[in-house]
Amino acid sequence: MKETESEELSSASPSCCPPPGSHSAAFPAEAPGCQELEENRDMEIKQVTLHKRSGQKVGVLTAEVVSSCVSNLGRFGSGLHHLYHHLSLPSQDLSDVSVLSKYVHLEMLELPHNKIKDLSCVSHMPYLVTLDASHNEISSFFGFQPPMNLKEVNFSHNRITKMEDLSAYSSLCNLDLDYNSLSEITGLEQCFKLTHLSVAQNKISRISGLHSLPLTHLCLRGNQLERIEGLENLKCLQVLDLSLNRITSLSGLLNLHLLGSINLEKNMISEIQECKHIHDIFLLRDLNLVGNPVQDQPDYRLAVIFLLQHLTVLDQEKVTVEEKVSSVNQFDPPLDVVAARDHMTHLVYQLMQPQVLYDSTMPTTDSPYPMLVLTGPQGCGKRELTHRLCQELNEYFAHGTSHTTRGPYFGEEDGIDYHFVSEEDFQNMIHMGKFIQTMQYGGHSYGLSREAIEEVAREGLACCVHMELEGVFSLKNSYFEPRYILLIPTQMDKYMGHLTSRDLYTQAQIDMAVSRVELYANTNRQRLGFFDNVIPCDDWEEAYQSLRQVVKEYLLLEEQEEGDNNNRGSPDNTSNGHEPEEKLPSPRAGSGALASQSATPIDPSDPSYRNYFTKIQAELSPQKNPVELASIRRREHLVREAMVGKSPGVYSQLFKSSAQSAPSSLQNPDPHLNEASSSDESRASSALTVPGSAGGLNDSVEPLDISVLGHNLETLKDQTPEATRPGTDLLDVVVSPSSDKRPGSNNKPILPPIPAGRKTPASPSPATSPRPSPHPAGGEGGDVDREG
Repeated sequence: MKETESEELSSASPSCCPPPGSHSAAFPAEAPGCQELEENRDMEIKQVTLHKRSGQKVGVLTAEVVSSCVSNLGRFGSGLHHLYHHLSLPSQDLSDVSVLSKYVHLEMLELPHNKIKDLSCVSHMPYLVTLDASHNEISSFFGFQPPMNLKEVNFSHNRITKMEDLSAYSSLCNLDLDYNSLSEITGLEQCFKLTHLSVAQNKISRISGLHSLPLTHLCLRGNQLERIEGLENLKCLQVLDLSLNRITSLSGLLNLHLLGSINLEKNMISEIQECKHIHDIFLLRDLNLVGNPVQDQPDYRLAVIFLLQHLTVLDQEKVTVEEKVSSVNQFDPPLDVVAARDHMTHLVYQLMQPQVLYDSTMPTTDSPYPMLVLTGPQGCGKRELTHRLCQELNEYFAHGTSHTTRGPYFGEEDGIDYHFVSEEDFQNMIHMGKFIQTMQYGGHSYGLSREAIEEVAREGLACCVHMELEGVFSLKNSYFEPRYILLIPTQMDKYMGHLTSRDLYTQAQIDMAVSRVELYANTNRQRLGFFDNVIPCDDWEEAYQSLRQVVKEYLLLEEQEEGDNNNRGSPDNTSNGHEPEEKLPSPRAGSGALASQSATPIDPSDPSYRNYFTKIQAELSPQKNPVELASIRRREHLVREAMVGKSPGVYSQLFKSSAQSAPSSLQNPDPHLNEASSSDESRASSALTVPGSAGGLNDSVEPLDISVLGHNLETLKDQTPEATRPGTDLLDVVVSPSSDKRPGSNNKPILPPIPAGRKTPASPSPATSPRPSPHPAGGEGGDVDREG
């Protein structure tokens, strides 16, 4: 018996070393590694001997091996019995595990990396929960009776070609079928507890058979998929792996609102716009598009981050806050960011042009140029109300005509409603630094040029313009400080009906205009003080009356009307034997800013001023004696003279310039003349601080000629205060032809205030002759010459 075993062992374990007892064994020098081979040979002999003694073949699992590999001792049944529940036999080269049929109490069975083909022994394990049979040679799909509590099964790296019905496996939660030869997914319709499914590296060309499974993790990596489909009912899906396929679109992911991670590595996605299909998946945090053609698109990363603002990881790299901000500023910047960029653009182009000083709109802290801006959504009536306001209050306002690249609507006139220009001309104007504000709306460009405001300012009026909200943001970056009035509809049905009835807008334009109403409302709510006033515009007549009342409060016209009524109802006031003081100047003299009758000057450009301030100031101020009132009237008289366009600079030059000699008539010691000279000096000094307009001086009132100054002063000497008709309005003297630059304007208005800190022009050329007076020399014409 021993001889037979020795023969079998020697034949089963060949070795490169000579057998014992041979002559070569006596040599001291042996081949290298021969000792190790001899040890391995002895071990193989022992193993074969063990199998021979047990009567088993190689690859057959025995009870002795099982007893040495079990673990996790636990109670069973009534708790008085102790059994092992886990068995792990990895890489044992097993092909027959039928002995496991006797181990009915196993709960976990791990048999990876073996040569197992049959798992029928699992039919005798009713308590089995986890089965790992990966890396084997299994070809049958679940070839055993279903254990009642089986939850996790791993059949990856086997030879399964078809899925069978698994409706009996009601407890199955996790199924791994990677690296098989499956062509479709079937048999899972009744697995209502299945949450994890992996069928990677198979031959699946179409997603099907998933229906309404409660899957949270699905892996379809390395298949032959060309599109995403069949996932719309997987409402619980959280992690999806579709890498290494041929997918070109993400349209099949629309309703998967719980998705948090999507792996699309090495597919065929080529358009950034495909990310819009997953834009509404707000829980999506991780997206992998590595190896797709879309990565070659310009600004790919920022574009994807902009479309999916909730991402935290893109292409296995963390998304930073700076990237999110940059993406928003690049692809959909906020209105204030766009306005800031436009302002910088206009400022740079303006600095590149020859510099010109615009005296009529020069910015100052004391008296900024007055402007009124009406804003609101498209078709709210801001253009119509602007023109109507400029027509009614044409002594205060004129329309600032903007430029646009769109075509005129029915009834619009070039130069009145807009300056209609081409896109090329508009861009050229930008490059020439002519705009102070531009905006884009509805695919067209709009802009307010500096010359448009300057035309109004040269006429002595405040500028009234209308624009969209984007234009308001842009204008707020400039040095102008307008009053902003928001016209907003509150009845959407009426607003839509009005837009439709005008027959000027397409349905897309109407929808955009309606949607922007909420934008205006949110801006007013979120940016306190952004608008100076808000007026509902559902009824244009009511809106205009409200607008008119607001503008009158801005101009302090209510106080003036009350004061005029009080003056008409009271007896004439006299002081020191003089005639009653003439009435207050026309509101035109202030270009939208009227002086208060109180001693405290009122700056209407200050937004904090309202009519109640004047009333309170009048009630709290102490009563003035007649001397103080007379002094105040004289000062107001000088202010009015400067504001209506008289030029005291001529007299200032006569008294202060040593290069010119004064006429002999100026040396007359007549007290009237001395008083006039003193008045002239006062007017010259006050002209340095009282606002006026240098830009419009040459257009409205021609300065006096020095050559005729003596004659005028002689006339003033002979004139008595009684010669002047009481109640004469000084503004009636300044009359000019009507201007057709403003809708509804019949008379050319007088000059607006010069910004504080700027002087009136120097002495005019001697060639200039005084403007002929429309009145006789002995009448009001003498007043004109005397007041300069």
